Amino acid sequence: MKTADVVVVGGSAAGVTAAITARRHYPGKSVLLVRKETQVLIPCGIPYICGTVGSPDKNLIPDGVLEKEQVELLVAEATAIDRERKRLITTSGEVGYDRLIVATGSHPVTPLIPGVEMDGVFTILKDVDYLRRMQVLLKTARDIVVVGGGFIGIEFADEIRKTGEKTITIVEIAPHCLSLSYDEEFCVEAEQVLQSNGIRILNATKVAGFVGDGHVTGVKLSNGETLKADVVILGTGSKASAELGKAAGLRIGATGAIDVDRTMRTSDKHIFACGDCAEKVSFFGGGHSTLKLASIATLEARIAGANIFGITRENPGTVGVWSTALGDFALGTAGLTETMAKACGYDAVAATVEGPNRHPAGMPGGAKTKVKLVFESNSCVLLGGQVRGNAVAGEIINTISACVQKRMTADDIATFQMGTHPALTASPIAYPLVNAAELAINKMRFSSPAC
Repeated sequence: MKTADVVVVGGSAAGVTAAITARRHYPGKSVLLVRKETQVLIPCGIPYICGTVGSPDKNLIPDGVLEKEQVELLVAEATAIDRERKRLITTSGEVGYDRLIVATGSHPVTPLIPGVEMDGVFTILKDVDYLRRMQVLLKTARDIVVVGGGFIGIEFADEIRKTGEKTITIVEIAPHCLSLSYDEEFCVEAEQVLQSNGIRILNATKVAGFVGDGHVTGVKLSNGETLKADVVILGTGSKASAELGKAAGLRIGATGAIDVDRTMRTSDKHIFACGDCAEKVSFFGGGHSTLKLASIATLEARIAGANIFGITRENPGTVGVWSTALGDFALGTAGLTETMAKACGYDAVAATVEGPNRHPAGMPGGAKTKVKLVFESNSCVLLGGQVRGNAVAGEIINTISACVQKRMTADDIATFQMGTHPALTASPIAYPLVNAAELAINKMRFSSPAC
């Protein structure tokens, strides 16, 4: 029987990070990672196998990162946890542990739509062979329908259109694509980019069923229209893969994930959980959060890995930071959008600025950048922000996230000391974070002495 001081179940972002963190914090302890996949995909990179990357085989987490950190790897499926004997039961036999970290991730939600089981209808399954087969069908397909206009949906649509002459349609039940992630004005801009690339968008539209004789040939809409479809891709969300923990009697949270405290410890003091399979609370008020992001998973993994033999870190709650890109067009969100803030009951004030991200604007790499910051009007504390621009938007949104996490006020940001350079940043005179904060202060000045 194999044994290790620390056994980690799951080989994606959370599992790998938890194993490496445990090894670094406790170099005298043995660490074993158990996963069922021979090859592990980078989840956020899956849409790019269709165009930019070109193959699932070029979108893999390398095993070398485990070897470098002296983390042992066992490729086997974990089928049960024997908590009393501290054993993980796998298809390759029992594995003894002192501490166990469950990082079993999530799986795609398959909507209950008639015909969804037909050939040619694909969920975003994190399986190399499954995605290879999807890619083969996409090469000869002429009509593709993407159901769901979230990150995965729009990125798949944009990547598929790079592969040749195809008719691509996104069907989204909400009024706009990306509406769960951005305020309306940002959603509209993203839709305009997609449409300019020849992608059809049907918003506020529901799928009634899939038609075909074994293989899908069409998508029937609730308005009676039927779209031709050789391939259908379902970008309709994901669900925590918490079955292993649930079967072992671990407490399950309100969203169906494994319940954990702020140290990532489960209801069993010898077992921790992190990533998509673990329950989350929001940074804003402590309510339940259903966000599933690699950035959240790795944060939780670093907390779990550090805490297994002594508590040193606590999770402040899920802030939510993400970005998406359509060619050179990029969007990012950190924390709450204005829509989210108001829905949560905050008295929110927002300010938006737009300008070049270089000075002068004609410098190479320049692009118009829009920044929107959202503050709570009484305390003037930053609740969140959004960015639209080119690739630089990905790092600007990380800066905004840091400001949110440190609960900086509008005045803190307005007096932020930034480093600028003509070839790298916006002008210090028109630096977007500072200017947006100043505009917000003007709006809040008469409503709160704190500003």
